[in-house]
Amino acid sequence: MKIALAQLNYHIGNFAANNEKIIRHITRAKADGADLIVFAELAVGGYPAKDLLRNTQFIQQCTDSLQEIAQACQGIHCVIGSPVANMDPEGKPLYNAAIVLADGQIQHICKKSLLPDYDVFDEYRYFEPNRSASCIEIAGEKVALTVCEDLWDDEVSNSYVGDLMAELRKENPSLIINIAASPFSYTHFDNRINVLKRNVIKAGCPLVYVNQIGAHTDIIFDGRSLALDRNGNILSALEGFSEDYTIVDMYAQSQATSKGLPVEKHDKPSEIALIHQALLLGIRDYFQKSGFKKAVLGLSGGLDSAVVAALACEALGAENVLAVLMPSVYSSDHSLKDALDLVENTGCSYQIIPIKDVAEAFEQTLSEPFRDRAPDLTEENIQARIRGTILMALSNKFGHILLNTSNKSEAAVGYGTLYGDMAGSLSVIGDVYKTQAYTLAGYINREREIIPVNTIVKPPSAELRPDQKDSDSLPPYDILDSILYQLIELEKSVKAVVQSGFEETLVKRIAALLNNAEFKRFQAPPILRVSPKAFGSGRVMPLVAKYF
Repeated sequence: MKIALAQLNYHIGNFAANNEKIIRHITRAKADGADLIVFAELAVGGYPAKDLLRNTQFIQQCTDSLQEIAQACQGIHCVIGSPVANMDPEGKPLYNAAIVLADGQIQHICKKSLLPDYDVFDEYRYFEPNRSASCIEIAGEKVALTVCEDLWDDEVSNSYVGDLMAELRKENPSLIINIAASPFSYTHFDNRINVLKRNVIKAGCPLVYVNQIGAHTDIIFDGRSLALDRNGNILSALEGFSEDYTIVDMYAQSQATSKGLPVEKHDKPSEIALIHQALLLGIRDYFQKSGFKKAVLGLSGGLDSAVVAALACEALGAENVLAVLMPSVYSSDHSLKDALDLVENTGCSYQIIPIKDVAEAFEQTLSEPFRDRAPDLTEENIQARIRGTILMALSNKFGHILLNTSNKSEAAVGYGTLYGDMAGSLSVIGDVYKTQAYTLAGYINREREIIPVNTIVKPPSAELRPDQKDSDSLPPYDILDSILYQLIELEKSVKAVVQSGFEETLVKRIAALLNNAEFKRFQAPPILRVSPKAFGSGRVMPLVAKYF
């Protein structure tokens, strides 16, 4: 059986473009002699469509698209994901389904049973879970057709049909197909591939896995679709973070398992290389899918803005990036030089707009209400807000998208100014800890110096007061990030973090900063998600609460 794997980048709600792409690949698969072509979960309409799934016109367009795609399926079978109506008046109005198309018609509808509602997922808001499952026949093969999370339920009986794959295995399928919309995180691929292999070994049959590719604001899909033989060896692995297509002869290759690549020996990019690819895709898709071309950002001479500028130039082209240098009376000469060196290294355009006169105007305007009060954080924040106002003015005037340059460490502890350096339409490294940002800078410089070495090695500083250093307010970033990782990604209690070896007073202080900064993060721009637990939809905390 020849199966085409079509790993495509869909644009939510752009039915004309999506349908054209899908049908073009069906035509290609037919020409390549494929018996079946497989697309990703909720390919029709795009994922995550969120509350568009409550829009009757959107659902009707999904239905119309399925009919159009079905007409192209003459002489070939197709598996594709789409929302479908629940005709039972009980329950939610939709199912998340894998649709089998052939001979111009819908032949099978396999509904998703396990609907995730953790982290960034909220499928119970829209879909009714399936309550029964059985194998189906596709082109003479008995197929266990599953949708994403259904395959992850083989060891935990928490779906309406219990262990879904255990039920399907009773029918002795000859092939497993799993269509997925599995978001990227730098820790997720090993878990994913282990789940696929475990199901293959238990069922004793090959598997085809097709995942979404593309970024939809915060959520990034890495693709990396796979075909495994019955022993869990990789027959074919599609590219990560890009569209890809291949044909796999499952029968012929499953008989020659010695030619397969064992999962354990499959080449794996480094964690930082994956983060780099994901951020590039996130930036590129955000601009392309929202119809913008040019970006603007503040370039301070520090590490974070340098990393974001370098990523933006690589993703969008340096000709589409405007870096704005806004020195104050506290800005060092080397910071200005470092920023200009990066401009030269990348080739992006730049402007220098000093903020000294504007800051003095604020000082004079506020001199009476601030009378008899010493300068403090207020004056520091005013400088940051002046810069944010200038950047937003440039964004408004020229139609550029403002990129935010705050990192995850800063966002976690509130080391940022609302309506100042937290301004922006997209937070590029808001899910990248400071320690990871250093590693990312080194990776960006892997072939030549793009980010000036001095930017990387100098002590980090906001330069909002004389001789200011981040270490004046925060512990060393290696310690801070280790504590934050346990509190955020691992969701540990303060007590558990202390037991892991950190000083209790420090952990309590960091936990309090994390708690108290929630109101800032609530107003922050969307963050490109690259970790298992990003701020935003994946970590929703009350603004007024006492926890930890």
